[in-house]
Amino acid sequence: MRKSSCTVIAALAVWALSAAGAEAAVLRVPDLPGEVTATECIQGGGVIIISADGDGTGSFTTLCRGGVHDGQTVI
Repeated sequence: MRKSSCTVIAALAVWALSAAGAEAAVLRVPDLPGEVTATECIQGGGVIIISADGDGTGSFTTLCRGGVHDGQTVI
C-alpha cells in the first residue's frame, strides 16, 4: 500500500512541475550524464518514477522515464 501512495504523490508532483516547466526549450544532448536533476528530467519531457527498494530500510529509487533522459537516475 505504501508503494502505491508514493507513486500517486510522485505523479501529482510531476504533473505540477511539468506544467510549470512546459515552456522551457530543451536541446537534445548526445552524451548524457548518468544522473540528472528532477528539473532536467521534466524539462526533457520525462516523468519521475519513485519506487520503494523493498528491503525494509525505507530507501527509494528515483528514475527519469521518457524524454531525453530516459532511464537515468534522478538526484
